[in-house]
Amino acid sequence: MAHEDSHDGSRRGQKVSLTGIKPTGEPHLGNYIGAIRPALEMASSYESIYFIADYHALTSVRDRASLAGWTRSVGATWVALGLDPKQTIFYRQSDVPEIFELTWVLSCVTGKGLMNRAHAYKAARDRNAGAGVTDLDAGINMGLFSYPVLMAVDILIMNTDVVPVGQDQVQHVEIAADIAGSFNHLFGDVFTLRIPEAVTPPGDTGRVLPGLDGRKMSKSYGNTIPLFAPEARLRKLVRSIKSDSTPVEEPKDPDTSAAFQLYENFATPGDIAEMRRRLEAGGTGWGDLKNALFEAINTRLTPLRERYEELMVPGSELDRILADGAEQARDRARPVLAGVRQAVGIDTL
Repeated sequence: MAHEDSHDGSRRGQKVSLTGIKPTGEPHLGNYIGAIRPALEMASSYESIYFIADYHALTSVRDRASLAGWTRSVGATWVALGLDPKQTIFYRQSDVPEIFELTWVLSCVTGKGLMNRAHAYKAARDRNAGAGVTDLDAGINMGLFSYPVLMAVDILIMNTDVVPVGQDQVQHVEIAADIAGSFNHLFGDVFTLRIPEAVTPPGDTGRVLPGLDGRKMSKSYGNTIPLFAPEARLRKLVRSIKSDSTPVEEPKDPDTSAAFQLYENFATPGDIAEMRRRLEAGGTGWGDLKNALFEAINTRLTPLRERYEELMVPGSELDRILADGAEQARDRARPVLAGVRQAVGIDTL
């Protein structure tokens, strides 16, 4: 990409990994197991850059207080769970204005046909078709339609090598490469330093964490367990996890239980094996399992919850971390944008 940089990670020969986190709700246990924990593990292998994608959230969030609260919650969550700002550049997307200037420039070289094929846009049209709505674009805003352009800029402006994403997001990384190619075709080889690559974070097998109703834990299903719920609320939520009516004295299949699948992610290997043995032998009820699950989760999260609550206070260390991260991010973004401005002919007169 434009202008070789001299950041420490490049001097060490490490590849640059970029992760964006959209603040559209309270972080939950599924986020932790499926995304946060494996992403933090990657920080030891890459020069890592993480950002809070608050402008991306505007495609769906319409409440000022919710967006502000969720943005702070996401930042506090990642730091409480172990993000090291000395090792990882961590910033709010909205604090890097270079991103939004480059988004307009690249929008001007992106074909509408490419955006027509984006998964999120097609899915929204399919929902309208399924509901019998005549106008297939009803309810679709331009933010959702052009979302892949902003995501492409997030990737390209940070000289990103790899983007840890789920399978449903691979297309966005491919679109970023397509947009960079379109720009290069028109204005010369500006984006040539790296071709971003989608990767699956190590450490997890991609197993879906179940929610309260047994389906995938997801904010859209309303079945989540917030990561830092107060102890009393956590206990109540765990007790409400769906289970079958097998009597206490009967043997049970742990692998059919959402509670047991959660337990496997928070208990020790020895406790997991013992709970499996007890359930299969009979005499242990789902209520016993849920009590053990609550204790395992609460033991793991109590010290982290205290750190999270400290960071949630306005003016806490989180503000300094994000401000410092924004400056580091802008230092990376400025030379990329400068190269683009020069290439298109918008430069100092």
